[in-house]
Amino acid sequence: MKNTRYIAYVGTYTSSGKSQGIYIFEMNPTSGELNLLGTSEKIENPSYQVIDNKIEFLYTVMETENFNGKLSGAVAAFAIDRETGLLKFINSQPAEGRAPCHININKSRSHIFTANYREGIVSVFPLNSDGSICAASCVIEHKGSGPNKERQEKAHAHYVSLTPDEKYLCAVDLGIDKIMVYEFDSTTGKLHPSKHPEVNIRPGSGPRHMVFHQSGKFAYLINELSSDIVAFEYSSEEGKFNEIQYISTLPSVYKDFNNCAAIHISPDGKYLYGSNRGHDSIAIFSIDENTGKLELIETVSTQGSFPRDFQIDPTGKFLYAANQNSDSIVVFRILPESGIIEPTGEVINVPSPVCIKFANL
Repeated sequence: MKNTRYIAYVGTYTSSGKSQGIYIFEMNPTSGELNLLGTSEKIENPSYQVIDNKIEFLYTVMETENFNGKLSGAVAAFAIDRETGLLKFINSQPAEGRAPCHININKSRSHIFTANYREGIVSVFPLNSDGSICAASCVIEHKGSGPNKERQEKAHAHYVSLTPDEKYLCAVDLGIDKIMVYEFDSTTGKLHPSKHPEVNIRPGSGPRHMVFHQSGKFAYLINELSSDIVAFEYSSEEGKFNEIQYISTLPSVYKDFNNCAAIHISPDGKYLYGSNRGHDSIAIFSIDENTGKLELIETVSTQGSFPRDFQIDPTGKFLYAANQNSDSIVVFRILPESGIIEPTGEVINVPSPVCIKFANL
């Protein structure tokens, strides 16, 4: 029987001048060490990726302002070589919005979705059976602003994800302090406002990313500007989010600059993790499986600067912190009895790491 191989794909900012594109590593499941296999064909700023559930294709945003002479970023498709884990470029399309910063895919692999930061635009793209991306089938621009005049002068879509039942698409918008909720028609590739089309977040919070609990009953939103997390109860029948808690990601004594970034839940559903940029730490929370409420356990230094993203490997044993400004990925072992993370001593040098995605081959 073939042993499972764990491949990590690391998105980067090539605008730093040091990065070559998407970096591809094989994970040692015993030590957590990442061994470089190669890089993708160089494309501009492949910051965030998503992998389809059959692990045949990887899709990435190209977080740029201009693409092929058009005022837009782009999306690109790669085929995954199941023997080597390496990537082969398929095609790219304009994102129909500048600075696309997040991407997701549905289970049937018929469409991908992007959040385009600069204008607060959400785009939908049909996919062909060979993994190639078609031109956008739907483009929606958010309108509005928030009280933070520097960061919320207009809409800034930052994250897109289907609900676990795939009835709705959630678009988190930092600029207008809202989660916009759309019904998705997979036949036409169109989005339509849902029965409960907006989830309002406290003004000035700057919502960034969200994650659904494995139970499907709860969702958690991390706010970049206010450095806290909102817990929601999610009703699949109504497509409605009911707020149940706000909780800070920082120690009460810390008063300096901080912007939150990524949020993930452990594979066993017991712990939630969020990254702090400024405090440069991972905040660790326990999840009450009955109420969905969080309790802060500890904050642990990422041993680097500006952890834009982190990821838990498929085995649930290791957490990888991508420190964008110190060009490093630091490996932590997760203690299963407490959820607390401890550095293993492994540090991988990667230029401007932004996103880490794992695939089991």
